[in-house]
Amino acid sequence: MTRYHPALVALHWILAALVIGALFMGSQVLAALPNDNPDKMFSLRAHMTVGLVIGVLMLVRLVTRLRTPHPPKADAGHALLNLGARAAHWALYGLVLLMVASGIGIAITAGLPAIVFAGADTPLPETFDNLTPRAVHGLVATLLVLTILAHVAGWLYHQFVLKDGLIRRMWFAPRR
Repeated sequence: MTRYHPALVALHWILAALVIGALFMGSQVLAALPNDNPDKMFSLRAHMTVGLVIGVLMLVRLVTRLRTPHPPKADAGHALLNLGARAAHWALYGLVLLMVASGIGIAITAGLPAIVFAGADTPLPETFDNLTPRAVHGLVATLLVLTILAHVAGWLYHQFVLKDGLIRRMWFAPRR
């Protein structure tokens, strides 16, 4: 077998877009808006909704990954690179799920479900910076970005140095 299950391929690319979008939204849009800005509520609602969708899809992807046959492990030609690749792949699962969990932690700690989704008249807290889950969310976001960059660097290495066409495994085509 040379390709991943089509469901895994679809989930990979959907989750890649959603995770990158959520990271951008959190770091560039939400971080720039003060909590008393009326636009913050719309942006926060979108960010929280996408975060929950990411969590559900990530769990579906993990279950699918564990239950479907997949191609043999890629070989980068060096044991340390191979170990790093496996660690990075599992770290992506863990870090994304930690992002979702810490986001839920922020929401619960700050009372956001009632404020953002139920239309409570309570304003947003002045800041989220004093919340422990917020500190975790920020740290995990940084680790996630670094892991994504390592993942992309691995693809570039396979694509342009090894020229082994590894990307075909994670694209749509008949499985063999």
